[in-house]
This record gives sequence, structure tokens and C-alpha cells, in this order.
Amino acid sequence: MQQFSTKELPESRDATAPDGSEVRLLLEIAGRGGMAHFSLPPGKISLAVTHRTVEEIWYCLSGKGRMWREQDGYSDIIEMRPGVSLTIPIGTKFQFRTDGNETLSMIGVTMPPWPGEGEAVMVQGHWNPDIS
Repeated sequence: MQQFSTKELPESRDATAPDGSEVRLLLEIAGRGGMAHFSLPPGKISLAVTHRTVEEIWYCLSGKGRMWREQDGYSDIIEMRPGVSLTIPIGTKFQFRTDGNETLSMIGVTMPPWPGEGEAVMVQGHWNPDIS
């Protein structure tokens, strides 16, 4: 049986995601899923990626932006604002951007837990990225 876990949001980022957003790692249940906080600064556009083996559920905490997703010839762009959640199934191409002058902050749940380098594959996105 797994023990209880508790963790506060780290003050500084733990990593940079393959899409260029800042990542603060939260908790993980071994072999089943992981949670992280993602943020993208005002006016930025992420790199477009797809995942090889994981799917995600995202929930927007603050800021405004847009998310582009494409899978099997279907694509959409949705407004990201506090309270919006979305799924990113395995193999979905996606890219996101901030709109306005507030950082876009989201919680992401990855199933299974993020396996590490090589999981994300760069793809052609909807917008020209400007992550440095």
C-alpha cells in the first residue's frame, strides 16, 4: 500500500517542458499518474508537440490563452481561461499561447507518469513559437 503524500507548489520551476513552458512538479502515484503545474509567460507561444505514450488532462488556473489540438485530421482551438479543462489524448498534436499580460498557469495530470526525455516529439504547430 502506498503511503500518503503531500507537497506544496515549488516556488521555482523544476524543469522546462519540451514545449517550452515552465514546470513545477507536484505529486505522482507510481505507475499510474503524475501531476504538475505548467506556466507560460505573457505574450509567449509554446512549441508544438505530440506525446508518444502518455495522455494528459489540463485545468487552467489563471491567465488567458488559446490551445490548438489536432488528431486524425480534426483540429480545434479553444480559449484557455480559469475553470477550463481539456484532454490531450496520446498522439494529439498541441500548442498553446498566452493572450494578454498575465501568465497562463495550468495543472496537468499525466497518465501514466511522465517517462522522461524522448516522450515528446516536436511537430508543426498552428502558430510560430517564440519560446527562448
